[in-house]
Amino acid sequence: MPETSDTTTTDFGYEEIDWSEKKKRVGAVFDSVAGRYDLMNDLMSGGIHRLWKRFTVELAAVQAGDQVLDVAGGTGDLAAAFARRAGRSGRVTLSDVNESMLEAGRDRLADRGVVGNVDFAVADAEALPFEDASFDCVTIGFGLRNVTDKQQALNEMTRVVKPGGRVLVLEFSQPQYEALDKLYERYSFSVLPRLGRFVTGDEDAYRYLVESIRMHPDQETLAGMMREAGLDRVDWYDQTGGIVAVHRGYRP
Repeated sequence: MPETSDTTTTDFGYEEIDWSEKKKRVGAVFDSVAGRYDLMNDLMSGGIHRLWKRFTVELAAVQAGDQVLDVAGGTGDLAAAFARRAGRSGRVTLSDVNESMLEAGRDRLADRGVVGNVDFAVADAEALPFEDASFDCVTIGFGLRNVTDKQQALNEMTRVVKPGGRVLVLEFSQPQYEALDKLYERYSFSVLPRLGRFVTGDEDAYRYLVESIRMHPDQETLAGMMREAGLDRVDWYDQTGGIVAVHRGYRP
């Protein structure tokens, strides 16, 4: 069911914690892994995350001159692609609530020569510091499951997108085949935390990230939450058998 801020507890992976504690604990996770975040993404997915992001960029259909917001954008993969498409006449804002991740994103984009049309903002997805109807496109990639109040984040993303603009959510989802689901679960819980310990020295952080994937709403539930936020024409596109899904909706 969609979450509401009336709830006094929420999930931190499989652990139930006080609602007010999640931001701090998620922040500690990403402070711990920021320096090796991109390397871990490549190792965990075998590089397939790049294909998922490329598909999201195509689906976003950013044009020259567009104003784009990437929420919880971390190290900036989506923002970099959007900046190239928006061009000099457009603008991309890379936002993240975690300053360690945002700093890693700023450095990474500078190293790649993506400068001049990108802004950076420390921003909570549940209270975006932007005016109503400011952006042509708003995205969040692999960040929604870490938000305490997912419905409020979707409400905020809808608020800041222009009428006719689109909101896209790239996130881990529910595999659509039982055999794939079992294989994916076994890999997630037996391999990924150990890989996290070896690469980042923090097994617990990646155990949380794995558990957060299993707690995230499935495709139909998330589509319903986007409609509740006020988006129309909501659809989704399963990737890799539903391990990941890209949801898209338009503000009427």
